[in-house]
Amino acid sequence: MRFSRLSVRDPRTVARDIPGVLDILFPRLTGGLVNALNAKMFSFSGISPIPSEIIERSRLQKAMMFELSMARAESELRGGAVASWDECLAVASKRQRRHFDARIPEKLEPSDILVADHAARNLVAMLNSVGAQRPSAILEHAPLIPGLGWVASGNGDFAIGSTLIEVKHAEHNFGAGDFRQVLMYWLLRYARTVESNSEIWSDVLLLNPRRNAGLLVDFDHLLRSASASSNRVELVELLRSAVGQEFDRR
Repeated sequence: MRFSRLSVRDPRTVARDIPGVLDILFPRLTGGLVNALNAKMFSFSGISPIPSEIIERSRLQKAMMFELSMARAESELRGGAVASWDECLAVASKRQRRHFDARIPEKLEPSDILVADHAARNLVAMLNSVGAQRPSAILEHAPLIPGLGWVASGNGDFAIGSTLIEVKHAEHNFGAGDFRQVLMYWLLRYARTVESNSEIWSDVLLLNPRRNAGLLVDFDHLLRSASASSNRVELVELLRSAVGQEFDRR
């Protein structure tokens, strides 16, 4: 089956806004599977969730607030001088302007910084904990997600060794859309790997600094459980038939 050609979109947007592209590949990604996966969530010691009441005091859009926290955490993780909140706001605003419904604030209020700082500190602590368990691996920022057909190249959040790391700040458990997104990332990476013989991710670590929640999922298990075929090459060919044949080179 071939979908009608769409304007070029990044992988995150495709997974979030055009789920039909992946429904054919992963028809078993239903509520039952999502619940079974979420049953294996864990928390990190020494980290506290962000209280809902302080989140509600901020007038920022939730997406902007947590984009701000990501910018701050990324700055801290790179070492050196930590970016100011004004600098973090500039980074977060640039990223959020890609979304038509984004509301860009002129300045940050103390209530905004309180939440963003808590989320940033939680994420840094989580990633430092993961890194301490893998001392020989280097934390990679914004790993490349190759494009394919009308799906443009994009970037994930982090990766360490053979583990993709994606960060979510939802108030609820990880959802089908989150798993669709990382499956899309894996397939695009694998499709490029077939040509370049580069390394693929073996698992994905989903992190929610807002709730102090983590979930480590083996990609082979996720692929077998969610797809109609456990054959990786067949899945790539199905993806190709949906989005076109040519890689987006970046």
